[in-house]
Amino acid sequence: MRGIILSGGSGSRLKPLTKITSKQLLPIYDRPMIYYPLNTLIKAGIKEILIIIAPERAGDYLNLLGGGKEFGVKFTYEIQDKPEGLAQAFIIAENFIGQESVAMILGDNIFEDDFSEEIKSFKSGAKIFAKKVSDPERFGVIKLDENLKPKFIIEKPKDKISDLAVTGLYVFDNRVVEIAKNIKPSDRGELEITDVNNWYLQKGELEVAMVNGEWLDAGTFESLLKAQNIAKEKLVGKMII
Repeated sequence: MRGIILSGGSGSRLKPLTKITSKQLLPIYDRPMIYYPLNTLIKAGIKEILIIIAPERAGDYLNLLGGGKEFGVKFTYEIQDKPEGLAQAFIIAENFIGQESVAMILGDNIFEDDFSEEIKSFKSGAKIFAKKVSDPERFGVIKLDENLKPKFIIEKPKDKISDLAVTGLYVFDNRVVEIAKNIKPSDRGELEITDVNNWYLQKGELEVAMVNGEWLDAGTFESLLKAQNIAKEKLVGKMII
């Protein structure tokens, strides 16, 4: 399996901090933010990882991470000239993914849980990770039926149809590249990961795993502050990088 960290974007919600560096390189307690999603992939045994970055920050990532030898893995880098939705990552990563399955994690997502077995046991289809939240309108949300099977996923719903957010960790077989190429941009002008997930759901090939521990989408000042405290209290002893 290959791994992707999507670490592009401008981090506009975190300015002025992101005027001088990428959001995913900001410190979370004693490590750069990107170390946390890296830790998730490396713990799962993934050895080849593509990091998708904004062009103006490429040098910062190379200086920090290099080729991956320090971490026992191999890093490849691709530029995302303009962020046009999470599913765009699979089009950018087409050659990197090849015939392999792929686990993608967002560079600002921090998990307490260890998903190594969930990722290693993946065979085909798609697997997503859901977490109960108090502000589901910020995320893609998933509705489960009485047997805890997925019924549908909606991106940032105005009405509260579910309190289960789809977190920023996704595992797909290699069909995801062609799926991403064939979805249409949303009203926001983005290739939505929700449309990719719904494709697998409609085929009956989408599995949902629950996130039990802390999960942070560290893209706001409030979540950044919370991440600092959680990292210090709960994550330091669980990091392998």
